[in-house]
Amino acid sequence: MNLTQEEWVSQFEADENAVILDVRTESECDEGIIPNSINIDIYEGQVFIDKIEALDKSKNYYVYCHSGARSAKACELMENLGVQNAYNLLGGILNWDGEIVSP
Repeated sequence: MNLTQEEWVSQFEADENAVILDVRTESECDEGIIPNSINIDIYEGQVFIDKIEALDKSKNYYVYCHSGARSAKACELMENLGVQNAYNLLGGILNWDGEIVSP
């Protein structure tokens, strides 16, 4: 499900079962991440799928990338792999106006 930044943040902050997932590359993450996010690079192919399959499917995942395209694909893949709630950040970190920290 695609959410605007405002929807994504307000829903995430109210969600006690939330996990923030960054699907960018390691070098992109080195430039800064949204606080408390975990990184699983969507470009890792089967490794990405294996890591998604190992996640707790009962959690709610708030997913972002650089601009929102890879994270939209990641949400689709996650739902196909049994994750019930995956929320895409429209516009990605490119349009993020919240805090960014070093990984």
